[in-house]
Amino acid sequence: MIYIYGRYVVVQDFSWKTGAVTLYFEVDAADHVVMKSVRSGEVSRDFARPLPLAEIMFAGTGHWIACDRLIHTTVGKELRFVSYEETVVDKLHRLNVNMKDEESCACVQMTYEIVEGTSVIRSYVSITNEGVSPLVLESVTSLVLPMGSVHSNASWTHEWVLTEGHFDWLGEGRWQERKLDDFFPMLQQEMTGHDPRGEHAVVSTGAWSTGSMAPLAFLENKDAGAVWAFQVEHNGAWRWEVGNNTVDGYFAVSGPTNINHAWTKKLDPNECFTTVPASFVLASTQQEAIANLTQYRRACRRVDSATTQPRIIFNDYMNTINGDPTTEKLLPLISGAAEVGCEIFVVDCGWYDDSGDWWPSVGEWLPSKTRFPGSKGIVEVMDAIKDAGMIPGLWLEPEVIGVKSPVAQKLPDSAFFQRNGHRVVEQERYILDLRDGSARKHLDDVIDRLVNDYGIGYFKMDYNVSPGSGTDYQADSVGDGMLEHNRAYLDWIDGIHRRYPHVILENCSSGGMREDYAQTSRFQVQSTSDQQDYRLYPAIAATAPVMVAPEQAASWAYPQSSMNAEQTAFNINTTLLGRFFLSGYINRMDKSQKAILRHGIQAYRRFVQPVIEQSVPFWPLGMPMWNDSVIALGLRDDSQSLITVWGRNVNEAQSIAKLHVPQYQYQDICVKPIFPVTDEFTPWSTEWNSEQAVLTVRIPSHEYVSRTFQLTGEGGETTYTHC
Repeated sequence: MIYIYGRYVVVQDFSWKTGAVTLYFEVDAADHVVMKSVRSGEVSRDFARPLPLAEIMFAGTGHWIACDRLIHTTVGKELRFVSYEETVVDKLHRLNVNMKDEESCACVQMTYEIVEGTSVIRSYVSITNEGVSPLVLESVTSLVLPMGSVHSNASWTHEWVLTEGHFDWLGEGRWQERKLDDFFPMLQQEMTGHDPRGEHAVVSTGAWSTGSMAPLAFLENKDAGAVWAFQVEHNGAWRWEVGNNTVDGYFAVSGPTNINHAWTKKLDPNECFTTVPASFVLASTQQEAIANLTQYRRACRRVDSATTQPRIIFNDYMNTINGDPTTEKLLPLISGAAEVGCEIFVVDCGWYDDSGDWWPSVGEWLPSKTRFPGSKGIVEVMDAIKDAGMIPGLWLEPEVIGVKSPVAQKLPDSAFFQRNGHRVVEQERYILDLRDGSARKHLDDVIDRLVNDYGIGYFKMDYNVSPGSGTDYQADSVGDGMLEHNRAYLDWIDGIHRRYPHVILENCSSGGMREDYAQTSRFQVQSTSDQQDYRLYPAIAATAPVMVAPEQAASWAYPQSSMNAEQTAFNINTTLLGRFFLSGYINRMDKSQKAILRHGIQAYRRFVQPVIEQSVPFWPLGMPMWNDSVIALGLRDDSQSLITVWGRNVNEAQSIAKLHVPQYQYQDICVKPIFPVTDEFTPWSTEWNSEQAVLTVRIPSHEYVSRTFQLTGEGGETTYTHC
């Protein structure tokens, strides 16, 4: 089973079927257990060369062929099947496959889970030391699977395309395709009698889980009509890799490892370690895989369902007061936000600072008396928000304490990340270690005070620094300290939801630097970027639903009084098919500009709010590239589709956009513009080809223009009418 030219005899097989998904397993005469195939709906993949269910490295072990990969570990090769069991609790279906490594006396449990009604499989591994001596872990996979190539030979690399996401501050969600031929050339390794060692590894360090790359990727075999999507569900250090397994490819996922993250974990006798979760889905197309992930994200949320419906949010920061809030500046903004129909008003950073330098003073979270003078202080602002019918919100960066904050001296060293006997410092901030009880109590007291004293119903949780490899204080390794802090942070967030289920939490980390599912499952709102150029933002907004459910994706609209009507509408359309997220000096706008904002919010309430939580995203022009002149994002449900099209300085050759909407093939449709639709905006011409399922849209030759359309099927002749 393991050796390239070896053979094995099946002595037992079993399968696990949940809904449309079936996993097939085989056990050979030596008690090795492997997954032999996966079926999801009409799509299936068989594995000509299976891999162990879990790959593990203890100190003193290693790989059975020298490499730096997650796979081909000696322990993984020697795991023996013991038993399996299936359970169902509420709507969670679980399969545990139990194995044992006789030499180390480690009991290994591979767990697969499916939430009823979904087709995404979550997986993780638990290891228990049943021996008499300690074991030191150096890496453990959360998921290992072959790709299931059609040609079980060296030509398998021609079949597959990898799509991976590149992230950066201000440049999130840049998805790129590469053929696996680019990574794995033909090597004639069969002449050596050994496996190749090739891998493409993607690694995230520190606590910005999407600081450079996405913990999510896709592998597509178009000839076979098969797509794998897989992700790491962790808010800290992770690794995924795709690699060459001679006659097939594979993908493997893990949390921190020794080689990448200075991670080791000591397991004393009877002690257990569980990996971070991973998840995967098999679908026929990439957009179907994303639809399945969207369904899974909604089903596995850890928040009160009453708080998930998107509301219109105004935040004072972006291209507006930029971290310099005062009563005098905020009151006109509050009036303007209420006038156009906002439902939540968030006071962003700086509200706690008396010095004028808010960056290094964070941590005490007491309102400034100089920014909010008078007998009521900040309560005057909070009351104004409530009196205007909006929910008050505040910005916090809870995981850091500024070096100039009085809290830096009040809390003990144990409350902070440490390495080599020193507190970790990054850009004038110390980083709280939430394994520590005093750190947790400090943050719980802050949340309790702000909710109970000021009626805060919304927190924007930011995170603008990353602590590097981790902390070595009371940890087996710096990577171990980091992992346990990451898990403690998630538990702290869960505690907020338990105490205040009505409070809405926004996940912001310098924009979208932590868009991992461990966090997005616990936050109602996800900031997609800090990008301040409205012309660049559509590329970020249009790809945001790859990582989060559409109703979570908060992409900024920040129209200004200096903008013309088309520029204002362009801004609004950037946020329209997500969580409506507004900034800008509304109080400085004239009557016509405010009218455009009101019409945008009205369109959101009428057309988007009622359907967004049931809709799945699609991309009528394919996944947008950063510099594309024309970008399109769609949402669809059973009754309609909504499509936003952005034109960015298009020339005549680029002015014709052919939108692919296969859900309406061979149907007549009604095409209705929903925003903008007032008289100062020129309608865009459209033409429908039902046989090709293509809606052709002509974009006028303006610099930056955008329109959002509603499409409904069986509508008779194709129409284009005003709302």
